[in-house]
Amino acid sequence: MYNIDTELLFPPRVISSLTTLRGDHWREIVLSAAQDNADQVDRLAFMLLMVRLCGCISCNSDSFRAMRGCTQCSHQTIKRCRSSDSELFKQYQQAQIEVHQYLLNRNKPESVLVS
Repeated sequence: MYNIDTELLFPPRVISSLTTLRGDHWREIVLSAAQDNADQVDRLAFMLLMVRLCGCISCNSDSFRAMRGCTQCSHQTIKRCRSSDSELFKQYQQAQIEVHQYLLNRNKPESVLVS
């Protein structure tokens, strides 16, 4: 079965729909990532957070999650998440660090081995 709302990883188009699912702290996180002029690191960090929370890596086209689509899956995941908003914020900050480090290392020239 194929659902047009299903993608390989958490899609950024779904971010803004998550705004009202939790408290004020969560809303701030979502809004910082959902803005049109959002920092690349913020948006990628939020997507990484959602990939981890939703289990996007283990999702496949035959799974129940894929049949429902990314929007429904992410809404259900956030509603059922037992972590507090402050814990989610800490996970988001950790994802920001990881994304920032990745982007810094990606732009470094590779060292050349001299024999």
